[in-house]
Amino acid sequence: MHYLRTANTHPDFIALTQHLDNELSSRYGTLQKQYDGHNVIAPIETAIVGYVGDEPVACGCFKCLDEVQVEIKRMFVAPLFRRKGYSYALLEALEAWAVSLGYAEAVLETGVGQPEAIALYTKMGYTIIPNYGVYVGMKNSVCMHKMLRKTDG
Repeated sequence: MHYLRTANTHPDFIALTQHLDNELSSRYGTLQKQYDGHNVIAPIETAIVGYVGDEPVACGCFKCLDEVQVEIKRMFVAPLFRRKGYSYALLEALEAWAVSLGYAEAVLETGVGQPEAIALYTKMGYTIIPNYGVYVGMKNSVCMHKMLRKTDG
């Protein structure tokens, strides 16, 4: 797989996140509607699309929360390309990009109905934390955190 660093407005990123939204709707049904607004991200320049040949098969992005922390968002690998290590490689690429821009921590939100995502993030060093921001009080949310690099002090 090769990666393209791009904006979340790139047509391939948009197409993949539409597949992600469809999958989330099929997993969570009407419950997903309460999350839809949180999945809309203002245009950002920190998105990655992964390709096998010319076919876009994976995506993810991060948005900056403050000077230290980013939030990993919109991680998706097309079903036919799962269990090949692409999600690990994609997450590593996002984390490395964030570190290169000076960020030290990452947080993310996933759902209780996505055990494979929770397993991925746990294997990649993320730990479950209390729900943050808009996810406080949302029982189906699982929020996680990882130190990407040591901070000064």
